[in-house]
Amino acid sequence: MPNETDLSAIRNIGITAHIDAGKTTTSERMLFYTGIIHRMGEVHDGNAVMDWMAQEKERGITITSAVTTCFWKKKQINIIDTPGHVDFTAEVERSLRILDGAIGIFCAVGGVEPQSETVWHQADRYKIPRIAFINKMDRVGADFDHVVEMIQDRLTQNAAPIQIPISCEDKFSGIIDLISMKACYFESETMGINYHYEKIPKEQLERAKEYRAHLLESISEYDDTLMEKYLEEKEIPPDEIISVVRKAVIHHQFIPVLCGSSLKNTGVQLLLDAIINYLPSPLDTPPVIAINKKSEEIKEIFPEIKDTFSALAFKVQIDKYVGKLIYIRVYSGSVKRSSTIINQTNNKKERISRILQMHSNKKKDIAELKAGDIAAIVGPKFVRTGDTITSFDNNILLSDISFPDSVISIAIEPKTKADQETLSDALKKLEEEDPTFIVSQNKDTGQTLISGMGELHLEIIVDRLKREFNVHANVGNPHVAYRETIENTVTENGEFIRELGGKGHFAVVKVKLSPIKFEDLPIGKKNIFVNSIPSEIIPKEFCSAIEESALNACLDGPLMSSPVERVKIELIGGKFNEVDSAETDFNIAASIAVSNALRKARAVIMEPIMLVTVITPEDFMGEIIGDINSKRGKIEIIRSNQKKQEIAAKIPMSELFGYATSLRSVSQGRAVYTMEFFRHEKLPANIQEKILKKIRGY
Repeated sequence: MPNETDLSAIRNIGITAHIDAGKTTTSERMLFYTGIIHRMGEVHDGNAVMDWMAQEKERGITITSAVTTCFWKKKQINIIDTPGHVDFTAEVERSLRILDGAIGIFCAVGGVEPQSETVWHQADRYKIPRIAFINKMDRVGADFDHVVEMIQDRLTQNAAPIQIPISCEDKFSGIIDLISMKACYFESETMGINYHYEKIPKEQLERAKEYRAHLLESISEYDDTLMEKYLEEKEIPPDEIISVVRKAVIHHQFIPVLCGSSLKNTGVQLLLDAIINYLPSPLDTPPVIAINKKSEEIKEIFPEIKDTFSALAFKVQIDKYVGKLIYIRVYSGSVKRSSTIINQTNNKKERISRILQMHSNKKKDIAELKAGDIAAIVGPKFVRTGDTITSFDNNILLSDISFPDSVISIAIEPKTKADQETLSDALKKLEEEDPTFIVSQNKDTGQTLISGMGELHLEIIVDRLKREFNVHANVGNPHVAYRETIENTVTENGEFIRELGGKGHFAVVKVKLSPIKFEDLPIGKKNIFVNSIPSEIIPKEFCSAIEESALNACLDGPLMSSPVERVKIELIGGKFNEVDSAETDFNIAASIAVSNALRKARAVIMEPIMLVTVITPEDFMGEIIGDINSKRGKIEIIRSNQKKQEIAAKIPMSELFGYATSLRSVSQGRAVYTMEFFRHEKLPANIQEKILKKIRGY
């Protein structure tokens, strides 16, 4: 176990990939070789430690990100195993937000698949140093060189192998380490626990030299001393190469590519070595940016244990035994059990009753958390995903986590009246857990609607209601989660002038609403508010209430009560009274002004567009493209992927219900697809008219 104050001994890493690339199998081997578990579970047997939910065991997929801690060569590795299915992208997003490094796992047969590409670009956004691991080298059709080419072509030109396989498919027997120039063999009798190095086989030596030369050429530009030795053809010690690779990885300049077969217990220990050697500790990462709540100045947070405490809550989980589990990443200082902290996001004081080190769904009580740690706390009642928690003397806000919009809704109701209250409570808990799961009421029908990222997402939610909360519910057919926007600029007043209970109320607000392009919106924002008036017209203390109320008014659109997006709300005028004006008055006036302006504007409906990727044998290309065109789809890319073709298209969500069945029919069951939310776009006028007629009942 590392020294408790040695932050250089900590690695906070995530495992990401496309579904079925072997993430959970790899993490299972990591836990076995580090001694955390003594018997390896298998995904296909439903007994993998990291897939602990009943739904994960049955389906053989990861649904929720699981956190665990292990130790390798006196270094602490905190691992988050993330889902590979796009419906659970929120789990990936919040994990990447707090990680220092990641492993991208690629199938040696499938290569760079759609979801692995999506997750890779998510990690690019957070500037996370990565390692690539090409798994399943023993499978029929495995092609190491082809996958490396795909990584370089689709993800980054900065990737190069530091290992190569000794043969592949059923002849895969070991790994050549290009840094030490030795061959590594794993003993199947000990399930890969024992492994040894030998000379590189003669028939592989020339190939290994070529790859090593390419590796040295790739990394020499990051270190002058190494470049000099390389150009002069001097011997370069392995430790020197490792040091340069580490520096290049940490600065996002290089991606080392490793290989193996997790299922066959080959290469995972070398992957653990690579995590220690190349991925950053909390000390190697740039300081986290925060905002001082009082002065609004930018502040850099360094991982100093003796500094004031600050942490980000990146996940909330409802546990039937301990209640609300809040997963946090500590960025500075330390916190002990029974401490009182403050939630800077909502200004509520909270007490931490327990601190738990998580091992998937198992828990171990610990006394203290320090900078660099990832763990769960129990006690706070009002902490939500993305909240900043600190000590009382640390008045800062860390950046929040952005999540994609929900794109699909279904109506849900309890089967019996007795289930009504239980269903309501269960939905609140699930909504608290999952930021992409939204519960709302249809104001016209009174129905409860649940919204999520896809049909599988909502199917899992309904299944969890039944199993975890013992609630039996009837669900309706899925519906698209529409949005609204405006196409012209409008100006409107909102007034709240009256006397209530002998007290005067006075507030006048004038706003200008104008459309804004999706590309011009700040990341994570749906609308923007701009205050264009001096404080003499309306004092500054009322403006935050106006902004909050104006943005809230956009939650109820004029056409079908859907949220309104891509609108710039500009405060351009107003009046106040020194005696009779209050925050509440401006709240009401702003809401009236924006609501009136939305009704006056030329409003349109927007529908969710999905980015769909289909991988199919070439024989079915024509039928699949024709089917996409019939669904109002737009083909973006067609490219070859070994003996198959990959089609990427943008298709409206409303056309994709039951797509799995229709694709099976068109391709005789041989094509597969993934889809992810792209963005909302305006509906064609004729389809909008049909929808509005249906809503209005004629």
